[in-house]
Amino acid sequence: MSTRRAGGFRFDHGAQYFTARDARFRAEVGAWRSAGVVEPWNGRIAVVNRGEIGSTDDATERYVGVPGMNEVCRHLAVGLDVLPDTLVVHLDRYEWAWRLTADDGTDLGRFDAVVVTAPGPQTAALLTDAAPGLSERVAGVEMAPCWAVMVGFGESIELGFDGAFVYDSPLSWVARNTSKPGRPSDESWVLHGSPEWSAEHLELDAEIAAHRLTDAFRHAVGRDLPAPVHLVAHRWRFALPIRPLPEPCLFDRELALAACGDWAGGPRVEGAYLSGCAAAARLLESRAGPACRRAEGPCLDLKTERT
Repeated sequence: MSTRRAGGFRFDHGAQYFTARDARFRAEVGAWRSAGVVEPWNGRIAVVNRGEIGSTDDATERYVGVPGMNEVCRHLAVGLDVLPDTLVVHLDRYEWAWRLTADDGTDLGRFDAVVVTAPGPQTAALLTDAAPGLSERVAGVEMAPCWAVMVGFGESIELGFDGAFVYDSPLSWVARNTSKPGRPSDESWVLHGSPEWSAEHLELDAEIAAHRLTDAFRHAVGRDLPAPVHLVAHRWRFALPIRPLPEPCLFDRELALAACGDWAGGPRVEGAYLSGCAAAARLLESRAGPACRRAEGPCLDLKTERT
C-alpha cells in the first residue's frame, strides 16, 4: 500500500484498491472509514483489449486510502515505535529472547516474540538459520514481479474509464489515480505490467521499462496520448503470490516466532490483514491460553526440536 508524490502528481503505485469480504475485515474497514482514512472508489472500471474498450458488469465495492493508499499504514502505525529505513538481517536466539541485528551491525534489542511479514522469499532467507522449518515452508511460495509505471500528463485525458483490466498486452492494469477521492487534480496514471511481461523483463533498465509500458498503454487504448511530463518506473520484485499457502500464517510456539503476509492469507490487502490477525491470535494464545484465540482456521504450528 504505497503512494509516491512528485510535484502535483500523486501515484498509488502498489496496491490500487482493496475489497472487503470477510466480516472481520469489513468491521475494520468500517472503523477506518469512521477515522477518515479510507473511502470508496466509485471509479468507472473497464476492460481494454487492442483498442477496444468495453464496460463491465463489475459491481465490486472498492476502497482506497485517503489521501493515498499508504494512509492506512500511517493510521495503523500511530503509537508504535517504528524504525523506517532499517533492514533486519539477523534473528538470533539469545537465551530465551530474540536479538535483532540491522545490516549496519546495529543491535536493535531483545524481544519476547518476533513476527516476520516480509514477502515470501525474503522471509524464507531471514529465517534460514533462526527457524529452518518455517523457512523451508515459506521458500515454496513463488511470487510474481510487477513493473509499475507512474505517468503524469500536463493535461486531462478522457478515455472513458478510470481503471481498466488490460488483455493481450504487456500491461495488466491501468488506472487514473486522479479519479480516486482525496487526490490532487494533476493528471496521474499508474500502469502495471503483466506478471509475464514483468518476469521476462525483470532486469530491464527502469527508464526503458517506463517507455515500453507507456507505449503499450497507447497501443492498448488505440489512440495517441500527450507526451508525459513525468515518467518513472518502479520494480516490485515480489508483487503477487502465485500460489499462496493454505494456512493463514506460520507459527513456532516454542520460539515465539510467527510469519505472515499475503503469501499466506491470499494475494489481497484483505488477505494480508487476516494473516496478520491469525499470527497475533497464535501469539496471544501461546502466552495467555486458548481464551485469546480470535482467528478462524488453524495456522501451521511447527514445534521446534531442541538438541
